[in-house]
Amino acid sequence: MQSLSVIQNELSFIWWIALGLSFMLYIVLDGSDLGAGIFSLFVRDEDERGAIMASMAGTWDANETWLVVAGGIMFGSFPMVYGSAFHYLMIPLMFTLLSIIIRAVALEFRVHSDSSKRFWDWGFGLGSLSATFFAGMALGAVLKGFPLSHGVLPNYEGGDLRFLSAFSLWTGVGAVVAASLAGGLYLRARFERRCPLYEQAGNWVAANFYLALAAVVVTLIWSLFAFPWAASKWTGPDAWIWLLLGAIIVFAAVKMRLASARQQDMTAMLWLSAVVVLMWGGMMATMYPWLVPGTWTLYDGANPSNSLVAFTLAVGGFIPVMLMYNWYQFWVFRARINKLAAYAH
Repeated sequence: MQSLSVIQNELSFIWWIALGLSFMLYIVLDGSDLGAGIFSLFVRDEDERGAIMASMAGTWDANETWLVVAGGIMFGSFPMVYGSAFHYLMIPLMFTLLSIIIRAVALEFRVHSDSSKRFWDWGFGLGSLSATFFAGMALGAVLKGFPLSHGVLPNYEGGDLRFLSAFSLWTGVGAVVAASLAGGLYLRARFERRCPLYEQAGNWVAANFYLALAAVVVTLIWSLFAFPWAASKWTGPDAWIWLLLGAIIVFAAVKMRLASARQQDMTAMLWLSAVVVLMWGGMMATMYPWLVPGTWTLYDGANPSNSLVAFTLAVGGFIPVMLMYNWYQFWVFRARINKLAAYAH
């Protein structure tokens, strides 16, 4: 029995890392697509809006697959967390899923429309905006934790609107700002420099950089006072590690802004990705061993050892295959485009 417990703990930790990696990849990859969709709400030219959609035609579905992978990992590795958390987050996740569906339908249907292109443009833009907002709200709600029943199988015990708080609303807004910055950088990397949209995206990046910086600072200060599990680590004996991490993140953010200003667009995207990776890794390290702070640790919510072993053997090989597929897609669709790339041209 002891060996099974050791296996369970090790596999639980590995799948926790894989879960975090999947969410992080979704944020990095589809966050840019969502931000480009938010940006499209402010684009007047119909062909430019179509070109924004066309720019992600070969990659958006694979980017979103990482969200499915994250859900599958949680279902297979942490089923009790999956069941209770999805009950707690039923409303924001429902709106997130609905928004993603609307966005996907708009991407596919616009090319077949003659008189309703504007309708699908709005569906794409508003779907991107609402998906980002409600996903950010769900993350903020998770950080606050939720109550569980005390039966044999713990379940969420609370109202349908418990997820709603000032903090979760704020993280929803912060997610929109962050995605907007990522979307601007993505469009700078995808469109030819002579296009008007390229310059518009540059102004968008400049504005959203400072908004995102302010959002991060507010979120960190708020978390320091709202979450004892975060404050105990950030102000404990290892505080210097967190200060060093913060300094590295600021350095990467400044490098990203300078690269964008110098029209080093792909470099700017890579620096932003580094910022996201560092911040996400810092959040996971702060939360450890909690999967949902104050509610589930990754060890308490894990599947039995034999189920984790079977899940690892069945699913573990898919992650490197997906990574290679993502890389291949980016390589194939790496060329810059202009508004003549819009669907139906």
